[in-house]
Amino acid sequence: MKFILYNAQQGHKELTEAWKWAKSMMAAGHKLTLEIKPETRSTEQNAVLWARLTDIADQINWYGKKLSPQDWKHIFSSSLRKLEVVPNLDGTGFVALGLSTSKMTKGEMQELNELILAFGAQHEVNFSVASLCGEPS
Repeated sequence: MKFILYNAQQGHKELTEAWKWAKSMMAAGHKLTLEIKPETRSTEQNAVLWARLTDIADQINWYGKKLSPQDWKHIFSSSLRKLEVVPNLDGTGFVALGLSTSKMTKGEMQELNELILAFGAQHEVNFSVASLCGEPS
């Protein structure tokens, strides 16, 4: 059972129905998991993110290296979250811990997209139409 709660009245109705179902399942001996969390990023936000990351990857050399959009995603999400960095398994490099844009809330994803735009402006990135198709919310 999964649903989006968007106002108090609708949320109360949905949770009341969920409780009826959960109560019967628990009475039958089943264990259940309940998770309530903020809504995660939208499909539109994700599409804009990857278009912008691709534009940056195509136009920026980072300390003499061409990086992939995936590499840029790690750089930006690490910068946004101020993540911890540890040595990799063979000690030849480092890994940023806890990178996951798929679990970001819509607000976090908006912050990430704003960070990317600011970086792009500082480095004179010409963003494509796909990456400028409106600021996703």
